[in-house]
Amino acid sequence: MASILERKIDQGTGREKADIVLRGGRFFDLVTGELIASDIAICGDTIIGTCESYEGVEVIDITGKIVVPGFIDTHLHIESSLVTPHEFDRCVLPYGVTTAICDPHEIANVLGAEGIQFFLDSSLETIMDIRVQLSSCVPATHLETSGAELPIEKLLPFRGHPKVIGLAEFMNFPGVIHKDPICMAKLEAFQGEHIDGHAPLLSGTALNGYLSAGIRTEHECTTAEEALEKIRKGMHILVREGSVSKDLHSLMPIITERLSPYLALCTDDRNPLDIAEQGHLDYMIRTAIGAGVEPLAIYRAASISAAKAFGLRDRGLVAPGWRADLVVIDTLQNCKASMVFSAGRRVTKELFATRKSIAPVGLDSVKARPVLASHFGVPVTEGETPVIGVMPGKIITEHRRYKLPSDGNQTSLDLDNDIIKVAVIERHGKNGNHANGFVQGFGLKKGAIASTVGHDSHNICVVGVSEDDMAQAANRLGDIKGGFVVVEDGKVTGEIALPVAGLMSLEPYEIVRDTLHELRKAAYALGTTLEEPFLQVAFLPLPVIPHLKISDMGMVDVDRFELITSSRNA
Repeated sequence: MASILERKIDQGTGREKADIVLRGGRFFDLVTGELIASDIAICGDTIIGTCESYEGVEVIDITGKIVVPGFIDTHLHIESSLVTPHEFDRCVLPYGVTTAICDPHEIANVLGAEGIQFFLDSSLETIMDIRVQLSSCVPATHLETSGAELPIEKLLPFRGHPKVIGLAEFMNFPGVIHKDPICMAKLEAFQGEHIDGHAPLLSGTALNGYLSAGIRTEHECTTAEEALEKIRKGMHILVREGSVSKDLHSLMPIITERLSPYLALCTDDRNPLDIAEQGHLDYMIRTAIGAGVEPLAIYRAASISAAKAFGLRDRGLVAPGWRADLVVIDTLQNCKASMVFSAGRRVTKELFATRKSIAPVGLDSVKARPVLASHFGVPVTEGETPVIGVMPGKIITEHRRYKLPSDGNQTSLDLDNDIIKVAVIERHGKNGNHANGFVQGFGLKKGAIASTVGHDSHNICVVGVSEDDMAQAANRLGDIKGGFVVVEDGKVTGEIALPVAGLMSLEPYEIVRDTLHELRKAAYALGTTLEEPFLQVAFLPLPVIPHLKISDMGMVDVDRFELITSSRNA
């Protein structure tokens, strides 16, 4: 019997029929930029013929269609889709995303190594190719209590796993620049392997030092100028468009044919409702082309350039010898997938049914103490009060200060200036910490919204106008083992249970999608003006560093380092 390699050669030369032949369409050559009329022949998981005529055991008519390489999401946290890897696979693969490079940073901050193992086990069973980068910053900060710690000793056992690419986004850029021993141990261990970056606004010699550690990719650029400096210094820029962080329009000036070999696309955080309403990477491609970006540039960024950036040498082109990850679309402009192939397998409902299920983990991870309305008080202090300023469409926030009204010895919210209360409540059962403060930009006029999705340590975060409603929302999260809750006038008006580490649902993505739609309506009834109020709540616990300068000598000058809270750090 002929080996797999021999079969590929025989089918490629035409001595034997190909397993599958796509006939009647054209493919987009990402090397020359041509649309080429041709049969596309497949043997097993590999393309074995183009630019010739082939006979096949199965012949599929794609007359009038265009074939492009499968799309690669180069940086995302599957947990932020609110579904398990298996449901993410079923949700996103039909949109043409055949490879997803994920950082299980969120579940790792709750469960540690157990969370990473869950993702690796899942990645061996999904139809799409899920690759894992090992979470580099667990905990993400000493300013908040996370559920786990991952020193280098706990990461090393995963390094040789076939789905592991390297080290995930290295967020602690001050630690890199100042040679923090914990950072250095991780960087030393992964020299020569892929190390993903995370260094918003870093520039000058500080950026040079950061890159000298072998960090090669970056998804935090928010302006073309920032991206260009990083490209000039050898970084591969991952253009991001998620449910909260929306950088595509700002970065369109750099998405050109000349720069496309140094670009890729990513979503970072995108939920099933947005996927259903807009799409995934296909949405980015459509939007970019509609705004005038050259199709060749954006399709390269979505596939071949992304593959090269992460060392995936077997995919990204429609060409013999390359992995048969293919998307059949109507036009380059609309990027609507009518057929998808993952490693030569046509994606169907029946194909998903062949996967082995993986037992969920972290079903009892919400261990927060019950809270009362009185726990949300903020004592009066002299002068102005720190306020977190939400910036719609961004995960970064502004440090603002206001003279807020008071009631006795308690600081009050200020609805005229859209300033309401925010609290972070430790939920991992470690210390019961509870921190209160104020936030501006949600538009809430009543009620409360609470979440166990709270980047990056994933404690309970609750915002609200009513302290009674805030307490009820936070306590309800314990009842449903994590998720999102909306409370209005003492009544739960919307909720979704996310019992897998307090981050992911056990339900099919369709149910999550439909529930999110109702949940969003409940939040809008409170008056919020934010497009994604729940993910905005989720990003509020990120530490606030109002003024951080890194000089040309790499010295950190912190004029003011302040958490906007009134009590102990959560």
